[in-house]
Amino acid sequence: MTTRLPPVLDLLRTLIGTPSVSSVSPAFDQGNRTVIDHLAGWLADLGFQVEILPLDQHPGKADLIATLGSGPGGLVLAGHTDTVPCDPDRWRTDPFQLHAADGRLYGLGIADMKGFFALALDAASRFRASDLREPLILVATADEESSMAGAQALVDAGRPRARYAVVGEPTGLRPVHLHKGILMEGIRLVGHSGHSSDPSLGASALEAMHQVLGELLTWRAELQRAHRNPRFQIPVPTLNLGYIRGGDNPNRICGECELHIDLRTLPGMDLDGLRAELHDRLERLLRGSGVRLELRPLFPGTPAMETPVDSPIVVAAEQLTGYPAEAVAFGTEGPYFQELGMQPVILGPGDIHQAHQPDESLELARLQPTVELLERLVRRFCVGPVGAARSLADGG
Repeated sequence: MTTRLPPVLDLLRTLIGTPSVSSVSPAFDQGNRTVIDHLAGWLADLGFQVEILPLDQHPGKADLIATLGSGPGGLVLAGHTDTVPCDPDRWRTDPFQLHAADGRLYGLGIADMKGFFALALDAASRFRASDLREPLILVATADEESSMAGAQALVDAGRPRARYAVVGEPTGLRPVHLHKGILMEGIRLVGHSGHSSDPSLGASALEAMHQVLGELLTWRAELQRAHRNPRFQIPVPTLNLGYIRGGDNPNRICGECELHIDLRTLPGMDLDGLRAELHDRLERLLRGSGVRLELRPLFPGTPAMETPVDSPIVVAAEQLTGYPAEAVAFGTEGPYFQELGMQPVILGPGDIHQAHQPDESLELARLQPTVELLERLVRRFCVGPVGAARSLADGG
């Protein structure tokens, strides 16, 4: 009954070989449309109804919704097609060529999370529309690693609609029902340049940023004292100083400096309140310095996610993997699927410690178990009698 599809390794080779970096820095940012077109072609060959949704004001970027079957309910298999930037000279192999060695596959995005798409496609190829009582929907998004613009576009469109979602982020095939939220903020300081031989001729944005860095570390310590959740392996909020740029020459007083930060929040921490607190603290710090503060969100922010442990999708994921649902520190597109009315679980073959670093890899031994797991989830939520999946939470 399997529909013709290229072998998984060929799918992976194509996906890894198609760069789709997203970044808040325009110099690194790329489109994802070629990846979307590859996925759309493969899914159309499998009998899916395919829709490509270009993102407004984001040239070369798009989301994909591919549906097999029809009707209400159903299961979404979802992920993002973009990757973070990389440092090719720090890789032992070309990050844009799939490489196998020592029982692992190497390539940018293999764990986070292009690998999931190849395995989801393989699982989906086992089904025809006539097999399904409720639809199977594959969703591929843009810009998860930077702006969440792809996921937000789905929310704005009110689509897709389904009952449950599996988001294939790297969890080591252990289900996740709870994760932290994310704020990414840009802090720009504007001073006044001048000749370095006389500090009175200018106001150094770089020296002011030194004060800002100290204030941010103080704020981080205060947040960590005030907020704690033992369900997380890292039980406190974290604040990362991720990017800084300022100045242009040693003999000029620095006129502008910009810093980007990443704040991971616990459930119950209000994103708007944190933004307001950050602004107030830095305004007070810089008052009278001659340096102007400009704050901007790098993206609107993603709240923390929590799917009840008795949700049928969480129960099924626990039963099929043999692991209890966990909490993780990283954020995902799960909250956006919640806004669309779904109950999401985060579950994928990669390992988070492989993400965002040189020589990103995925165990070859994870491929077939992931395909089998996804196939069983599709059978349970799309093929089984209507309503049968919901009875899982009651022990059915």
